[in-house]
Amino acid sequence: MAARSLLSSSSTFMAGQSAMNRPLRHLPTSAPFNVVFRGRRSFLTLCRASNPPSSAEKNESRGRGITRPRPISPELQELLGVPEIPRTQALKQIWAYIKEKNLQDPDNKKIIVCDERLKKVFGGKDRVGFLEISGLLNPHFVK
Repeated sequence: MAARSLLSSSSTFMAGQSAMNRPLRHLPTSAPFNVVFRGRRSFLTLCRASNPPSSAEKNESRGRGITRPRPISPELQELLGVPEIPRTQALKQIWAYIKEKNLQDPDNKKIIVCDERLKKVFGGKDRVGFLEISGLLNPHFVK
């Protein structure tokens, strides 16, 4: 019962230590283990922890869905300056461009007054509502 109060129902610690910080001589000391409480008497079970991905593997992951980089149209490439980008980042960069160039209507901040570069991306429209932006970006992402 004392082990339960010291550790949560599942935690990770280095092998060679018990829940009460006493060495476990029969376990290798190099790999981390997960502590799992099972059964009515809360027996302590040690399971090898899965190795977390290295930083190189994290950088290689390309995301899924809207966070995955997709090739974009030449018009959007001209505005953003990259050949492929995730939808989320494209929308973020377009908003940064709008704020930087002060393209929001001063009376109604929900309306974007397009300059020449944004007109190419937004289908030649002079004024666009902020809710329309993500819909107008759909044709620019090649599937």
